[in-house]
Amino acid sequence: MLKIELLESFIAIAELGSLSRAAERLCRTQSAVSLQLKRLEEAVGQQLLNRDHKGVNLTPSGERLLNYARQMVKLNQEALSELSQEPEREVIRLGLPTDYVVRYLTTSLLEFIREFTAIELVLDTDVSGNLYRRLEQGELDLVIGTHWEPQPNAEILVERRFHWVGKKGGNAKTRRPIPLALYPENCPIRAQVFAHHHLNMVPVRAVLSTPSPEAICMAVENDLAIAPIADFRIRDTMDVLEPEETGLPKLPTFNEAVYLGKTVPTPAISQLIELLRTHRQAIIGE
Repeated sequence: MLKIELLESFIAIAELGSLSRAAERLCRTQSAVSLQLKRLEEAVGQQLLNRDHKGVNLTPSGERLLNYARQMVKLNQEALSELSQEPEREVIRLGLPTDYVVRYLTTSLLEFIREFTAIELVLDTDVSGNLYRRLEQGELDLVIGTHWEPQPNAEILVERRFHWVGKKGGNAKTRRPIPLALYPENCPIRAQVFAHHHLNMVPVRAVLSTPSPEAICMAVENDLAIAPIADFRIRDTMDVLEPEETGLPKLPTFNEAVYLGKTVPTPAISQLIELLRTHRQAIIGE
């Protein structure tokens, strides 16, 4: 068997015509390179080099071996390069509202990430309206989004109630106009607030627009504003406000659904959707 390190030394000697220069290229001592050449000649049973005062030159046997040696070294490098590369990982681009990212991570997405280590799950958070647009443009593979009506190519996971809330014992609800803390433009919840607010209702004004649910809750708890908040976020420090008593628009029941893009879902995407189905109760918060 011809060892690659012996062939590499032989190629260096043949190309440079000198054992000393070959030793410099290979970062070895000249005696080590000379020993490797001797071992190679013993392995093939042929003299490979002629030595004289001008240097070294290949024998006919050395000429024949040089071509094979270069091919073998090249194949060895290609094999090592191919095997050292990690297999290409499938990437799933999932969009979901900022309001829900922690709940979905803790109930299902972390389990998917830990179980399917060969798949890279890329999470992108935004308001639902922006996520739908990006799904349509092919920037995302699937979206978990909020809407007040069932939509095409969507599978409803849960229905979610939103309630008007204010600070317990607070007076933000009595101010005029009523200060509101809302999610940004293109959020379906914000859209429904203004779609159902009529001129004969009490005036309202958005004083905080943020994608952060924690910022909205903080504004409520500090009596800076009232807000439409998902049932699972309501805290003991908050009062649920009835629309009829406060003059605010009634909020519809929203659904959280999985929306697929235009491409055919891969088996990994189908597995992710199935995992979301099995965790419906945990997602609801029951």
